[in-house]
Amino acid sequence: MAEHEDDPDRGGRRPVSRTTADRARSGGAHAADEVDVRVDLPPAPARVMPDDEVAVAIDDVAVDPGDLTAVTTGTTSVDVVPALAGAAYRSAARHDPSPYGALLAADGARLRRERVTTDTGSHVAIVADGETAVAPAEVPETAESLTADRLIDVNRTTRPAPQGGMNRFLYEATFHLVNLGDSAKVRAHREMSERIRRRFEGGARFVPVLTRKGGVGKTTVTTLLGMALADARDDRIIAIDANPDRGTLAERVDRQTRETVRDVVAKASSIGGYTDFSRFVSRDETRLDILASDTDPSLSEAFDDNDYNVVAGLAARYYSLVLTDCGTGIVHSVMRATLQRADSIVIVSGGSVDEARLASETLTWLEANGYGELVRNAVVAINLATQGTHLVKVDEIEAHFQSRVREIVRIPYDPQLAAGSVVNWSDLRPVTQHSARELAALVVEGLPVERGH
Repeated sequence: MAEHEDDPDRGGRRPVSRTTADRARSGGAHAADEVDVRVDLPPAPARVMPDDEVAVAIDDVAVDPGDLTAVTTGTTSVDVVPALAGAAYRSAARHDPSPYGALLAADGARLRRERVTTDTGSHVAIVADGETAVAPAEVPETAESLTADRLIDVNRTTRPAPQGGMNRFLYEATFHLVNLGDSAKVRAHREMSERIRRRFEGGARFVPVLTRKGGVGKTTVTTLLGMALADARDDRIIAIDANPDRGTLAERVDRQTRETVRDVVAKASSIGGYTDFSRFVSRDETRLDILASDTDPSLSEAFDDNDYNVVAGLAARYYSLVLTDCGTGIVHSVMRATLQRADSIVIVSGGSVDEARLASETLTWLEANGYGELVRNAVVAINLATQGTHLVKVDEIEAHFQSRVREIVRIPYDPQLAAGSVVNWSDLRPVTQHSARELAALVVEGLPVERGH
């Protein structure tokens, strides 16, 4: 209840309000003293918004109604680039299981979202990222991209049986339960085949095989190169014997026709397709086609650059790669037409001192006559089956050519090649096949993929 005290100024009593603490102090000497308790708490941590929430957050901006001013309505043009955003969205959707991954990828192509604090409060803003390069628009895929390696999920059922040595033995011994895949040797063979199979655009590619000296194995190298290419590739390969002095290229395979380059020139007007042209060539087990030179010495000299252009023009219609066995020497009439069409060249050198020197002089002659680019892109094949090879330092010969050409390949001795007769690819020694395939891969790698003419 209210208490009263005397008020002299008013001549009476006025009510006085007392707190509970006052009453407690006035109530007696045993009342408890007042206790002041203060608790210091750490400040609340600032909340960090995850990236997925930032990507879909709606800007939250504080608005002061007193600052609103009248504005004039209108329209604003916004450039929309659907290809970039769509490409980034599709790319992210394929690889990111998160529903926000595609949105993050689309924003990351050019812009990024960031929470900023301004005078009006904290909100999400879109900020240009100057350090992030803009990804190019995704190019539509071709049908060739749908390969078996890409589409088939490799497992115990679909994985092919391993090839080669111990891996195959272990696969059979465990009743197909353990499949370690192909051996390293098999994988290396497959990788080299892929190098040889490189595709070209814009017509046939011409590769002449030449040297200044006969008897160093130029025709043998042409045969090995052609067989290695034809065995690995699935398009057509032809080797033309352009030797004016009766070449022997056609004798390296089982001849199926007596037609020669002279017959092709004489009947060029009647050749309307590959079926017509195929009657003039012989084909071996690797599918290499060989067009023989004239066998009549009285006619062989008549084969000149104009005749070669007729034959080469027809071959370019039906073949992807055209090899030319240029014959002995480099100053005969066919050489100019051959070099004018050449995309790359193969120089053949023997393993003796004079053979190596003549091969090097061939490069010098080519450089002096305006074919320096062909020299720099050339491949030198060193035939180790020639006499005197065991007496010289082949490493020094190779070191010399490394300073002048792009690549060097050693062709080892093989009894089948030494016989000078028909060459059967399957009967060659593995080391010979490997050298021929290496030569083929290096030649293909030096050819232009695209060509305007």
